[in-house]
Amino acid sequence: MPPVASDATTTLQPPGRMAARWLILAVICVAQLTVILDNTVLNVAIPSLTENLGASTADVQWMINAYALVQSGLLLTAGNAADRYGRKKMLAVGLVLFGLASFGAALAQSPGQLIAARAGMGVGGALLVTTTLAVVMQIFDDEERPRAIGIWSSVNSLGFAAGPLIGGALLDHFWWGSLFLVNLPVAVVALAAVVTLVPESKSRAGERPDLLGAVLSMIGMVGVVFAIISGPVTGWLSGRVLVSAAIGLAGLAVFALWELRTPYPMLDMHFFRNRRFIGAVSGGILVAFGMGGSMFLLTQHLQLVLGYGPLDAGLRMAPLAVTVILINFTGLSARLLPRLGTPGMIVSGMSLLAAGLAAISLLGGDSYGGMLAGLLVMGVGVALAMPTMANAIMSAIPPAKAGVGAGVNGTLMEFGQGLGVAVLGAVLNSRFVALLPVVAAGAGSLPAALSRTRTDAERAAVHDAFAAGIGTSQLVGAAAVFLGGLVAAVLLRRAERTGQDTEAPATPVGAEPATALAE
Repeated sequence: MPPVASDATTTLQPPGRMAARWLILAVICVAQLTVILDNTVLNVAIPSLTENLGASTADVQWMINAYALVQSGLLLTAGNAADRYGRKKMLAVGLVLFGLASFGAALAQSPGQLIAARAGMGVGGALLVTTTLAVVMQIFDDEERPRAIGIWSSVNSLGFAAGPLIGGALLDHFWWGSLFLVNLPVAVVALAAVVTLVPESKSRAGERPDLLGAVLSMIGMVGVVFAIISGPVTGWLSGRVLVSAAIGLAGLAVFALWELRTPYPMLDMHFFRNRRFIGAVSGGILVAFGMGGSMFLLTQHLQLVLGYGPLDAGLRMAPLAVTVILINFTGLSARLLPRLGTPGMIVSGMSLLAAGLAAISLLGGDSYGGMLAGLLVMGVGVALAMPTMANAIMSAIPPAKAGVGAGVNGTLMEFGQGLGVAVLGAVLNSRFVALLPVVAAGAGSLPAALSRTRTDAERAAVHDAFAAGIGTSQLVGAAAVFLGGLVAAVLLRRAERTGQDTEAPATPVGAEPATALAE
């Protein structure tokens, strides 16, 4: 096996395979898993937080959302910092910040303190999400990279499946702070492994930091994500949502104009001339749309329609995550990629994801058996499409911008998931309200509608209306994902035919070639 180059002028694309590359992947997956777990375990702690901290409903919402807002606002900035100052260095900084903020969260004595700690965790999380994927791009060659990215992306599914179970087990034996305290030993071990094993890589281009671009991207993303988060709570036409969305969209528009004018952009907007990049971006948003929206609907389907408790509902959603993990850890997805090609993998994966959503809508309305079949099909689709999307996005961006590419990928996931919840949630609510019996007319939620009923027949009619709303919104999600897969595949196929997938945007004027420093 060829030795790892240590010359400071070595290009970012590794000339040989590192002996410790799979061990390094395990380390960064542990770091990534810590971030994912912390998001999922918090949902099961809401009753404990309400009781022990005296948290109001608004406080709880901010405890959950503070992390998402800060992380989404900083993803592009974090990726740019990793490219500029070193991916290993920023990965280590992310672990330190995440660990310290977790410790602060465990010791919080008030809702305000916990919200602040969660925001600090969002800073560390943004660095971890971007640097872990960027490091994968550096240490694996073209042949092994699809499988490595598949394993990396499976961590999200693992965290989703394991989070509620771990959270429930901890709360059964310890106080709510243990949910955050458990992050500390993981962060310490991961930090030691990163310092010891992970090679440093960064762009040595003489670019000045794009401070205005960083500020504009944060304003834009925070505004849009806050609007998406607030919509289901305050109404999509409320002043809070409309003002936040307007600020966010204006911020993103000004950000795009600034990035086109500045000689050292944080995100080179010329990437969007690359059909491979556009195809991967559009497909990535739609996959995240389907996943985010479907998870939102499935949780309500299992609990409010089929009557399972939170823990039982989490267990019954686990087959989807397990399917994704098995396919990607066995390398099946990576082995299919050379045969089907990127467009074929994406259209196949998104078609299966759409078929799974449709199966759940048509077969899982009254029992878990039909839903299980849909979950398994969805899992296969996600395992095929999501790593391929990430690989396509990262491959369309020059290696010197791997951190920014990871930031783009993370931003797409955040935006797509939020959009899925917003759109499919709106479809659900519209259909539900339209089908409500006269006695519950005007109610905006299932609990409110049930509170107006007096007989079993009326309650059954309300439940039927909600179940119909769930089914309709799942079919809408299936159609959107399927059409998105076709569009993404067509764009990627055209890019392959014209050779644009091998073109890279020119290095900005005054920039030097990127270099990697291997330790």
